[in-house]
Amino acid sequence: MRYLVSAMLVIVGIIHLLPLSGILGSERLSALYGISIQEANLVILMRHRAVLFGLLGAFLIFAAWQPAFQTIAFIAGFVSVVSFLLLAWLGGGYNAEIGRVVIADIIALVCLVVGVIARFYTNKGNGQ
Repeated sequence: MRYLVSAMLVIVGIIHLLPLSGILGSERLSALYGISIQEANLVILMRHRAVLFGLLGAFLIFAAWQPAFQTIAFIAGFVSVVSFLLLAWLGGGYNAEIGRVVIADIIALVCLVVGVIARFYTNKGNGQ
């Protein structure tokens, strides 16, 4: 079961690493999200967002092999995924590229739920 926990965190980590390519600039950001991002301030903010997703993705993958960090990794993963899904659902009307992000985050959410359940049973079996 502990390998299942690690696998789920790695998958969610990889999903969070995908936007990291946005640090390359506005053309890559446009390809990722299907919107034109030309305004300099927005490019800076979106590139910074890519860095933050990279940090979160790296942390999730790190936590996959460090049980002491798994609880906070699951919490961070849930906050990231659920907040985006909620914003997408409330906003609606998104394009196909954002639709792909929604699908990726639904997959991430399923992985997080499976990982938490597996972690619970792993800890229960260890008497914790």
